[in-house]
Amino acid sequence: MAATALVTGGCGFVGSNVAARLLQEGGRPVLFDNLSREGAADNLRWLQGQGECDFRRGDTRDFNELDRVIRETQPEAIFHLAGQVAMTTSMNDPRRDFETNVVGSFNLLESVRLAKLPCAIVYSSSNKVYGDLAGVTLQEEATRYTAPDCPEGIDESVTLDFQTPYGCSKGAADQYMLDYARVFGLNTVVFRHSTIFGGRQFATFDQGWVGWFCRQALETKQDPARAPFTISGDGKQVRDLLFVDDAVECYLAAARNIQTARGQAFNIGGGMSNSCSLLELFALLEKWLDVRLQYRRLPWRLSDQKFFVADIAKARRLLGWEPRVGRQEGVQRMLDWVREMGRAANRIS
Repeated sequence: MAATALVTGGCGFVGSNVAARLLQEGGRPVLFDNLSREGAADNLRWLQGQGECDFRRGDTRDFNELDRVIRETQPEAIFHLAGQVAMTTSMNDPRRDFETNVVGSFNLLESVRLAKLPCAIVYSSSNKVYGDLAGVTLQEEATRYTAPDCPEGIDESVTLDFQTPYGCSKGAADQYMLDYARVFGLNTVVFRHSTIFGGRQFATFDQGWVGWFCRQALETKQDPARAPFTISGDGKQVRDLLFVDDAVECYLAAARNIQTARGQAFNIGGGMSNSCSLLELFALLEKWLDVRLQYRRLPWRLSDQKFFVADIAKARRLLGWEPRVGRQEGVQRMLDWVREMGRAANRIS
């Protein structure tokens, strides 16, 4: 992997895992982060214990700050993971969402273009660029929705349909990334993600649902009489689960094979074999922890997809990548991580 790699959002969930992997391989990650997200400062301290990191505090919305770091470090690869990541936050503050996801990404592209750098740029996009997938026929079953016409999941041929401020901002940045490859020759690649989860993720109600519900289950184990938690919708919505180690390997595979991957968008997730609904996750947690989860339903979130499973055939074909960590192993490791963090905070025994 590249000797010098810039990781924007390098103290976030995925960014810190990318940086840790680069350190393990003897690389020199440069971390660019404003430390605004919960857990970012903890992740920075953890990374500094893993090896020598070059941390630069800054915000991608500030072109001069970002441009200075790019010109000073001359990275061979950039993993652009900084961004506003919650749909609910985008609804409450659409300007911040736009400035972070669109302006921040545009600033990065312009800096690389003006500096004439040949580096690989790996961008983390979202399945939300496909909207609510209204054209996909769904079938409701006992614990999940299925898409009979998409036996391997959703591929990249599905029409883009930006909905909600979050979908618009991620979609706009997604398209800028692809267009800068076409028009200016930059070495960009886009990953449209389903659910990524794993260690170093400080999950919240509106982002990181696997970790969030693992926490609810552990707290229920500690206090069976606690108040019910809430879910949006009926719990049958499906995503494919991608453990963070596999996501990191996907990013590195793209950087290593950038001449094949450049200008391409890939749907990335755990694939059909690792798909899971909320209800199915709850069943796993109830079995493993011997608890009964109590929850109450809220209305569906705007433009929430009832089904999204990534068809990963394109990534398998062009990058030689596929997930290695299965759903059950991944959820168990997530549960262990949440338990460890709970003990550290004296919340969970």
